Amino acid sequence: MRSITVIGCGIIGLTTAIKLQEKGFKVTIIAKEHFNKTLSSKVGAIWFPFEIYPKEKTNHWATLAYQEYQHDIKPKNGVSFIPFITAYNDNSNIDWTLKMPEGTTKKASKEELPKGIQKAFISRVPLAEPLLYLPYLFQRFIESDGTFLQHEVSSLEEASKLDGFIINCTGLGAKKLCNDKDLQPMRGQILRCKKMNIPSCADSTKKGALSYVINRSEDCVVGGTDYLDDWNLNIEKNDTDLIIKRLLQTSLSQKQPEIIEEIVGLRPKRSEVRFEFDSQYPAIFHNYGHGGAGFTVAWGCAIELTEIIDAR
Repeated sequence: MRSITVIGCGIIGLTTAIKLQEKGFKVTIIAKEHFNKTLSSKVGAIWFPFEIYPKEKTNHWATLAYQEYQHDIKPKNGVSFIPFITAYNDNSNIDWTLKMPEGTTKKASKEELPKGIQKAFISRVPLAEPLLYLPYLFQRFIESDGTFLQHEVSSLEEASKLDGFIINCTGLGAKKLCNDKDLQPMRGQILRCKKMNIPSCADSTKKGALSYVINRSEDCVVGGTDYLDDWNLNIEKNDTDLIIKRLLQTSLSQKQPEIIEEIVGLRPKRSEVRFEFDSQYPAIFHNYGHGGAGFTVAWGCAIELTEIIDAR
C-alpha cells in the first residue's frame, strides 16, 4: 500500500485525505491543531464561491464538490441542501450558475429580493455544518485506517522528509511554511445566533461590506467582515454592531438577533489557489489559498489532486 502524508486537518486536509484513501493510499494527517481548532470549525460553510481564484478552476471544483455533497447526506452529519439567495452585480462571478443542476437556480424576482439588493439568484445549495460535518469526516478518515499526529511542521525541508507524497493543506499557515508573500489573511467576524425565520442569503457585491445570513439546524450564522491583510483575532464590538446594522437595514429581519457567540477567523486569501507540485521539493503538492470558499471547493480539489497523485 502506498503511503502519503497530508499536512493540515481543516476541510481541505480532511477531504484530501479521504479521497486519497479511496484510491488505496495509506494516509497520515499531521497537523498543528485538531480539526475542531481550525478555521474550518468556525465558518458558516455554505456552498458559495466567495473570494477564490482563478474563476475557471473554482467553478470546476465547486461543481465536483456539489455532486459529492449530493451523495454525502447522512443522518446527523450536518449536510443538507437549502435555498440560498446570492446577490450579484456586473463584476460578480456568476458562471457557476451555468453548471448548476437543472431546476436548482433561478433569478430572484423583485418581490424575492431583500431590501438593498438589486439582483440575485436563488439556488438550492449544499450546507455543511462544521460542528457536525468535521467530526464525521475525521471519524470516516480514522475508520479507513487513517493516522493522525499532532505536530507543527516548521519548514518545507522538514515536510519533504515525511512519508511518501506530501500534500500541503495548511491554509493560512502556508504563509510561514512556504514564505508565501501572495497569501494574506481576510479577517471574518461572525455572530452565531438563535434561529431566525428569515431566508439564507449573501451579498458580497461591496468590497469590505460582506453581509450574509445562514440558517442551520440549531442556530443561525450572521456575518460578516472581509478585511484584507488583517491579522486581528479579537472580537470587535464595532464589527458586531456593523453586522447587526446591515442585517436590520435589509428586509430580512425586523428585530435584533439573539447572539449566542461571536467568532473571528482568518481566511487564507491568495491571488489564486496554489494547486501544484513544489519546484524545489518534487514530492510536495500544495493545495491552499481557498479564500472564503473552502467548503465550496474542497471535495473538487481533493478529487482532482487524487487523480494527479495516482497517475504518478
